[in-house]
Amino acid sequence: MQTPLPIDPHVAEIVEHVREQGTAVIVAPPGSGKTTRVPPALTAIGKTILLQPRRVAARAITRRIAHERGWRVGEEVGWQIRFERRFSARTKLLVATEGILTARLQSDPLLSDFRVVVLDEFHERSIHADLAIALAKQAAVARGGDLAIVVMSATLDAGPLARFLGAKVFNIAARMFPIEIEYSPKASLREVIPPTGDVLVFLPGAREINRAAAELRDLETLPLHGTLDVDAQERALAPASKRKIILATNIAETSLTVEGLTTVIDTGLHKVLRFDPETAIDHLVLERISADSAEQRAGRAGRTAPGRAIRLWDERDILRQHREPEVRRVDLAPAVLDIIAWGGDPETFEWFERPPEDRIEAAVSLLAQLGDLTALSRWPLHPRLARMIIAARGSDEIVEICAQLSGDDPRELSSIARHSLGSKYSQHIDDATFRRALLAGYPDRVAMRREPKSPRVLLSSGTGATIAREIDDGRGEFLVALDIQGDIIRMARPIERDWLEPTRREKVQEGDRIVERWFYGALPLHEQTIGRLPKPKEKPKPIQTITLPSGRKAKLDFREDGSVVASVKLQELFGLADSPRVGPNQTPVTFELLAPNGRPVQTTRDLHNFWQNMYPQVRKELRRRYPKHAWPEDPWTRR
Repeated sequence: MQTPLPIDPHVAEIVEHVREQGTAVIVAPPGSGKTTRVPPALTAIGKTILLQPRRVAARAITRRIAHERGWRVGEEVGWQIRFERRFSARTKLLVATEGILTARLQSDPLLSDFRVVVLDEFHERSIHADLAIALAKQAAVARGGDLAIVVMSATLDAGPLARFLGAKVFNIAARMFPIEIEYSPKASLREVIPPTGDVLVFLPGAREINRAAAELRDLETLPLHGTLDVDAQERALAPASKRKIILATNIAETSLTVEGLTTVIDTGLHKVLRFDPETAIDHLVLERISADSAEQRAGRAGRTAPGRAIRLWDERDILRQHREPEVRRVDLAPAVLDIIAWGGDPETFEWFERPPEDRIEAAVSLLAQLGDLTALSRWPLHPRLARMIIAARGSDEIVEICAQLSGDDPRELSSIARHSLGSKYSQHIDDATFRRALLAGYPDRVAMRREPKSPRVLLSSGTGATIAREIDDGRGEFLVALDIQGDIIRMARPIERDWLEPTRREKVQEGDRIVERWFYGALPLHEQTIGRLPKPKEKPKPIQTITLPSGRKAKLDFREDGSVVASVKLQELFGLADSPRVGPNQTPVTFELLAPNGRPVQTTRDLHNFWQNMYPQVRKELRRRYPKHAWPEDPWTRR
């Protein structure tokens, strides 16, 4: 028989509303029963899929629903998580993790196997949940209202979501049991652990859990975090005959009921994914939790009895009201890849919360460089990591460096690689294959030394950087930079020039040469002469002098008004009948005629006319002044 829960009086109304309207948003506090009571009831409408953010919660919820309903796991209710399926054709409620729902929407955009989609714990605002609700809305529109969408959370800002879906909000304020909140900012963990009762301690990560377990080695502690195997996670949640202290990450923050748990100790810290520009992938970063996360954690203590939450920070501390959605802080390449695999266009896709355009464009550009998006979309990893692991056939060498870059557990990465690659898996590879795989994952991080063995490099993006002294052995003209902090490269491996496919080519003229240059981004790869311009025909040199009858050469003066002038003594022109013409326009030479003493006596550009009409008078004057000089009557024949 089911234990009555605060949500129970509202379930029938919710189901009827969803049946008629096709949407609903449910806001109810932790412990109210929304996760275990609403989705099974919705199966009255049709086959239902329930989205859960975490694998451990998906299994635990499935078992609890089966227990409450008298159903069998794998029959009426089942789960599907990464590499694990436990359901059948008779399953009417399938509990799935976020990546599974996205994969189902990609393979069947109408989600035709289901009548209802339930997205639980939506306040966490993972990128998967944001994408799932947008894809589910598209499917519902395409099916003409034949697919219902229900969103649930304990601490959700329901307004934007209700507007996006056009949904009614059900606010159910009842909590099953009261929770007492205490603050102990200066206390150690040991000091606040009560002497009796089961305790759940929230710590930011596996490393902190291990340190706490060592500090509390005289007590029975159980770790609970995402990198543990299934059996270890199940042990932490299973009922026990003796007291237990669970040391957990935020994996235990939502949708889990631990029987007998009465005290929650909250350090107020968690690790969240943020895009790291240094390694160009997402990293876990230690941060303060938000107020809604603190409420979720406290709610773990009041599910089966009155509880107590001890917060290890000052009550006056101001926390962010809601956690920051992943869409604002993580790399969009995985989400954009999912949209493309679904058959959509990231530029026009109707996001629940649209990211800035430049981040969408950056993700599209990266995916274009990584290539083979169909293969990458099958991997539950960042596309960079997936590309490297595929290229290196899942080897231990590539898994190790992927773990360094991402902070992921190498054991989990290796498990994914073995499962996904099958017969193509290889535990070890040669050095060249390893370095090629790094280039495959970081095609946008290629660097070229500015000079042989110089630590100063030019990146393919066009910016400069310097290789850290402690990692630089001077090898290689080209490198792939895996970790760049500011303008310092902290991790890099040499690659070969001939591995780089040109991304652009240009032709330029240098003198009479036509030069083709090949580039990888901003890096010059190759240059060759592909032709020469024909030599221009030499223009005839302009005449600079003319030869006079006397045999002397007279200099020509080409003036701005277009005239051509030569200053010569009159006697040197005896025997020249007409003014010579020069240049392309055949301009007649204008003579400045000089007396024997060099002074001008006449100017003419028509020598024939001068001899005929002017010379007799000039001759008479010159004979008087220069009697010793010959002044022939006939200047043409000099007689």
